[in-house]
Amino acid sequence: MPLLTQPQGDDEQYVLVASLDNVRNLSNILKAIAFKDHAIFTATPNGLKVTVEDSKCLQANAFIQAEIFQEFTIKEDQIGLQINLTVLMDCLSIFGGTAVPGGASTALRLCYKGYGYPLTLFLEEGSVVTVCKINTQEPEEPIDFEFCSSNVTNKVILLSESLKEAFSELDMTSEVLEITMSPSQPYFRLSTFGNAGSADYDYPKDSDMMELFHCTTTQSNRCPAVVLRHLY
Repeated sequence: MPLLTQPQGDDEQYVLVASLDNVRNLSNILKAIAFKDHAIFTATPNGLKVTVEDSKCLQANAFIQAEIFQEFTIKEDQIGLQINLTVLMDCLSIFGGTAVPGGASTALRLCYKGYGYPLTLFLEEGSVVTVCKINTQEPEEPIDFEFCSSNVTNKVILLSESLKEAFSELDMTSEVLEITMSPSQPYFRLSTFGNAGSADYDYPKDSDMMELFHCTTTQSNRCPAVVLRHLY
């Protein structure tokens, strides 16, 4: 009998149960944000949110809606935990990371008893079932990037592929990247300060990479250049 259709007599002890008939999609989503070892998992009746942060200045979030799961049962308004994301991804690929057309898929049943307990994964492919238990930690408070729209003075939306190309041209010997936005020239500027000296990369507001350009005042901010490596 397939894992996901088996009677689960001990579900009452779990505060969170989530099932997928194919774990590959979840694994691909987690790979996209796995630039640090640990991740914060937040479960609500709406679904599962996974947050990864670096240096308190870069944050990536993946949200898997409850409807994506074949089963999603939560007994609390919100459940938070932190786990080693690398270990989780290793567990999800325990039957192999690639799927062949027409081949068997790996089913997942994820269970959590609550604070202090490990996250338990039941993985099945064919007639083989593997159980993995991952230690959980107290989740850290994630950075709040919810900016009040009334206080936003400058807003620029760029095409991700174009920005990726721009980042790849930067001098990565620089410890910081300075981003300048201005209502007049240079409009949008990326500046580095590396071993060969400082360099400026200017982009006009009517550039093909600009989806939206709204600036009311000149503003410059710096961030660690190392975080850019996760973006390209």
